[in-house]
Amino acid sequence: MALPVEREDLIEESDETGIDDDFGAAAAIVPASGVSGRALFFVLSIMSFLACITVGTVAVIAQASADWRSEISGEITVQVRPLDGIDTMDAVDKALAVILETPGIGSARALSEQDLRDLLEPWLGADVDLDELPVPRLIVIEIDRSAPPDIGDLRFRLSQAVPAASLDDHELWQGRLAVMANTLAVSGAAILVLVLVATVLSVVFATRGAMATNKDIVEVLHLVGAKEAFIAREFERHFLRLGFRGGLAGGFVAMAAFAAIRWISAQFSATPAGDQFDALFGGISIGWTAFAGIGLTILLVAALTAMSSRLTVFHFLKVFD
Repeated sequence: MALPVEREDLIEESDETGIDDDFGAAAAIVPASGVSGRALFFVLSIMSFLACITVGTVAVIAQASADWRSEISGEITVQVRPLDGIDTMDAVDKALAVILETPGIGSARALSEQDLRDLLEPWLGADVDLDELPVPRLIVIEIDRSAPPDIGDLRFRLSQAVPAASLDDHELWQGRLAVMANTLAVSGAAILVLVLVATVLSVVFATRGAMATNKDIVEVLHLVGAKEAFIAREFERHFLRLGFRGGLAGGFVAMAAFAAIRWISAQFSATPAGDQFDALFGGISIGWTAFAGIGLTILLVAALTAMSSRLTVFHFLKVFD
């Protein structure tokens, strides 16, 4: 029988000519272009865009939350309520004296009436008569973060010296911010996992379709001695390139979207609406963590695409054994 000789010749010829060359068997096994290939490219681009948007959004929110908590943790507030029979300004002076003699206090100042009017203006208008409203006087305290004061002791001494005073260390707000940030991070991670799972399923179906379409070629290569690893490597390389191009396209569009959002928000920076938005949410910006996350997401999409294709090919070739 001449079959063993032909089989050996084919194997030697494949080794000499380089079957894994782009213009060799790889082009026959996995066509470089086609309707299915273009469709998968767009699917991978969309999935990469969604994944990068999710990662970038979580990174921006996490950074904003960290900035909010950092600002809040470095400042505490004392309210001096107006009570009958008590001179409010005198109570403010007594509270300031207690605060300034406390170790760990950086600075403390009482807000003026104009400062209070500015705080109330968005809700009550510019002509606010503080004498007719029971508005508490506020004392803003900057603490020494390297050696913070004993908040419990300060609260106790204030209550003894000034019964109308109450200290707020913003612990409740910090807890709420932490819960919100963690919830958004977990939600973003869940969305990212779903997007990546959808990406893997798309690649699996595309690989099975390519294998089924070229079943005769794959079967001949397998029968003449081409190893499973060689055939799987050809699919892996093809889908790795496709996944990397799709990931780059989706990541670029995601970065462009973030840049557009930043540009739009900058157009309203000098307006009252923009000032309120920045005061509430902070500026929208992408730091190095967001860019690093987008870059890693692009690489992850490409790696998952190649790995999914390789495993699918190995599973498909079991029918020939």
